[in-house]
Amino acid sequence: MTEQALRAALLKLQGKSTLPASQFTAAQRMALDQFARRTGAVNCLRQGRGDVYSVCDQAVFDTHVSQLSPRLEPSIAEQLPLRAQHVAHARDSKARRHQHGSYYPLLKAVGDAVSWHEAEGGSELVLSAATRDFGAASLCIQSDDAWHSEQALWLVENQALFDRTDWLPEGTQASLLYYGGQLDGRLLSWLGHRPRASQVILFADYDGVGLSNFARLREALGDACDFWLMPQWEAKLARYGSVQLWRDTLRHFTKAVAQLPAPVRELTEQMQHLGMALEQEAVWLPSS
Repeated sequence: MTEQALRAALLKLQGKSTLPASQFTAAQRMALDQFARRTGAVNCLRQGRGDVYSVCDQAVFDTHVSQLSPRLEPSIAEQLPLRAQHVAHARDSKARRHQHGSYYPLLKAVGDAVSWHEAEGGSELVLSAATRDFGAASLCIQSDDAWHSEQALWLVENQALFDRTDWLPEGTQASLLYYGGQLDGRLLSWLGHRPRASQVILFADYDGVGLSNFARLREALGDACDFWLMPQWEAKLARYGSVQLWRDTLRHFTKAVAQLPAPVRELTEQMQHLGMALEQEAVWLPSS
């Protein structure tokens, strides 16, 4: 009997005179049946064409509900962070949906005239100065805020590309955002809510995960985003490509490939032909 299934089942049943068995998942029904045999606080009876559950010992039932889900008064709970509410609900901050509402992207300026503006509040992040003085900066972003930049925004998934920026095209004036493997849903929501930069460019590994992230980005932004192909990528894929990485991310590739635009098709076709994927750090390697 899993505690999670039992908690969910008891909370469904709480305050109800009876509840059809069809309202519970298989795991919840199993947990309820074991709980009924162990405590006698719940009955399962045949009614019509199906079974129904009911509480037959309210005091014992309430005691177990309190143990599994301490709860809070609604007026108190609504003032608390979501994960604190989860601790009260299930003694576990990661119960239910546990993602924080705000997201803090790590940003770095490339060039000496890069800044971000919050149109509604009048705030400004002079990213070039922050990068010069501190190495990087961050914003607290939420999907409905008004932060935007007049320069381009590049997204990279590996820290080496964030630490060292000499791989970027000469003369680039842009913000570089490090996202670490998977594009966060809150970042995608923020990017899709309103225009955030003059251009949004994803430079990811040429593998199933990277292409899947581009498909997700296009779902949020449509044609207002690009996938960057490094110079001489064809030769680098053939020379430095990994069969193992291709195999490990093939299921992501298969799901994403049909959603990708024509400019990326040549890359995907070559990846399929060679049975190889390529990590983005190859941008620094010679092509021959």
